[in-house]
This record gives sequence, structure tokens and C-alpha cells, in this order.
Amino acid sequence: MPHSLVREHLLTALLESPEEGILSVSLDGTIETWSRGAERIYGYTAQEMTGQPLRRLVPLHELPGLESVFSKAGGDDLKCIETTERLHKDGSRIFLTIKRVPIRGEQGEVRGILESGRAINSYGADPSAQGPLRLVIEQLPGLHWTTDQNLRITSNWGKGLTSSKIRPDALVGRSVCEFLGCADRDTTPIAEHYEALRGVSSHFEYNWNSRFLEIHLEPLRMASGEIKGVLGVGMDMTDRKKNEEQTLYQARHDALTGLANYREFMDTLEREVHRAGRSHHSFTLLLLDLDGLKRINDLQGHLAGNRALKRLAAVMNEHCRSTDLAVRYGGDEFAVVLIDSDKGMAEQVAHRIETGLRTDKEEQPLSVSIGIGIYPDDGRTAAELIEAADRRLYKYKRAENRRALPATGRILHSKRAGR
Repeated sequence: MPHSLVREHLLTALLESPEEGILSVSLDGTIETWSRGAERIYGYTAQEMTGQPLRRLVPLHELPGLESVFSKAGGDDLKCIETTERLHKDGSRIFLTIKRVPIRGEQGEVRGILESGRAINSYGADPSAQGPLRLVIEQLPGLHWTTDQNLRITSNWGKGLTSSKIRPDALVGRSVCEFLGCADRDTTPIAEHYEALRGVSSHFEYNWNSRFLEIHLEPLRMASGEIKGVLGVGMDMTDRKKNEEQTLYQARHDALTGLANYREFMDTLEREVHRAGRSHHSFTLLLLDLDGLKRINDLQGHLAGNRALKRLAAVMNEHCRSTDLAVRYGGDEFAVVLIDSDKGMAEQVAHRIETGLRTDKEEQPLSVSIGIGIYPDDGRTAAELIEAADRRLYKYKRAENRRALPATGRILHSKRAGR
């Protein structure tokens, strides 16, 4: 049998195969033959597609790659196998493994391209082998995506993100910039995608639609090792982040008053000492004791004592700036770290706190003893500042006690009065 007849019979058999979408294309990109398998994959009949341009089946972001194929069709470097994306008749997107071979004439010249395509799912597997694997992949936590070299999303899968409920392949065709809401290629997370195209993996956090994502990016490589895009994984860490923040807050704040506790106080004071030392700025420290807490507890009960402590905390918060730190670090012991302040400002804040406690029309008057420590005049370490403020606090308390003795016949005792 002549070779031409053998080739015709072989081509006829291939065109009748329902497994692969086979089509032949002339060098100008016109479809010349269309198989039953192509009809099954693409949804078009041979009558609809014969004589039509192949680009009709190709998404816009894949056109540069297709043009490159035809520009190389006459040489020996025609890419034989690749994974690509095509358009179905109903407008949906199809992922295919494409094999291409040149069609040559009697003299060996290239007259066109024979293309065979086998449909794969979004994750690179043959549908005939999906079964349990597809179910597993679709149930993977988080959101997984792949892109091409133009950062167009070529697939997405997984259970999605908590607030988004993104379906498999719902992002296909969109750019990563559009999906992640960032147009600047030099900032996170777009910069990391471009780094992945250069072979660099990354792991970072990103605030996306008021959710915290933990994102991993890897280069997406072909079997040859050539980078063809990016593989991304995003995990919604918002709830974990909130739990971590709540745990950290509870570890560093007083449960009754909501003020910072001793640990936060000392860390902040140490940081401020170092910062002021570098910048040559001053700051001040207030130490406060709520007068007569034991008497309130004894006469009115501990609930009344707790209310008094919370009143002092509220007044401190009212008269402190957002940059300052208000602290409860003991039973009746409080403190305020006044950032970028001097003695005059510290005295003003102390006076406002005293006045706020004494002139509350809806509550019984309270009094507080206050001592001031000034950086660097009273010391250049946290311990020196606390000691200076503590001395002034008890000097103030003793003076108040002496003034109170003739009028009331009593002395407000301090648990540290013997020091």
C-alpha cells in the first residue's frame, strides 16, 4: 500500500478516536481537520470549526504562546508537549495536555501542525484517574492557585477561604493583581509572585479583604525544569490571629481594670529608656497609690474596692494620650509612662487624675498619692526612675497623712509605710 494511503488511513482512525481532540492546522492558523474527540472536548462540531482560526479556541492570555508555536513551526525547536488552556463552546475553560507535531509534505517541508489534546482537570490529572483523588484535592484546606508567566490564574482549587467560598476554577482567567487587590508589582504580594517566576520561594502574611492570609509561593515548573508560572497556597489565619492576639492581650493586661500589667509596664519602660537614650528625648513616669483601699474593702466590701480600682483606671485612661501607657501592677499600685514628656506635663496629668477622682459628682470622692520620675534627670535606667518616683510618692503620702491627722483624727496607712 502506498505511504500516502497508509497515512490517510492512520489519520482517519485518529480522527475517529473519542479519547483525544485531534485537529490539523495550517501555518496561517486555520483549522483543516476536526476529530470526534475534539467535538467531545470543545463542544463544537467539525462543520462549525473547519476553516475557522485556531485562536477562536484560545484565551487572550494564551495567544502570545500560540503565536510563538507557529513562528517556530518550521524549525526543529517546536515544543512537542505542553499544558495549556482552551475555551469550550459554552464559554467555560478547559485544561489540556497538548502534543504537537509538524505536518510535512513530500519534500519534507512543513505544511501545518497536527495537534492532539487530552483534557485534564484543573490540578493536572487525567479525568479518568480522578475519582477519590479529585475529592481529596477539592477538600484541601485553604485556597490553591497556579498562574502563567503573565500572572494570569490558570487554575484554583481547595476548600477556599473562610469568608469567600471560592469555587474550583472560579478564578481562572483573572490576574493575581485583581484577585489579591494589589496593582503595584513592587509590593507584597505581587512582588513575591514575580520573585517566584525567577525561582525564589516565599512565605509571608497578607491582609486581604479584612482577613489575614498566610501565603506560600513556589515556582511552577514543567517536567524539563523550566518555570512556567507560580504555584500559590493561601491559608486563612484570621481566627488563629485573633486568638493569639487575645492570648497575648490577656498575658499583658490586668483582668479587672483592663490596664497593662507589670510585665507590659517593665517592657515598655525598658524600651522607652533605650529609645530616649538614642534620641536624647525626655519622658516621665508616674507612680500612683489609691489611698484607703483597705479601708474601703473593710467597710464596704471587696466589690466596692474593685469599683474604686476601676474608677481610677478609667480616670487614668481619660487623661492619658493614646501614646502613653497606663498600668496596674499591684493591688492598689498604678503607673503611667508618659512618652515624650517633661516635668510640667507630668504634673498636669497628675493634677487632672487627682481632680477627676475628687470631683466625680456621681461617686464617692477618692484620693490618690502620686510620685514622678523624670528621664534623664532622675536616672537613666528603669530601676532608677522607679526608685525616684517611689520616693516622691511616699514623701507625698506622708505629707498628706500629716495634713489629714488634725482634721480627721486618722492616718491613711500604707503597707510600705515602714520603708
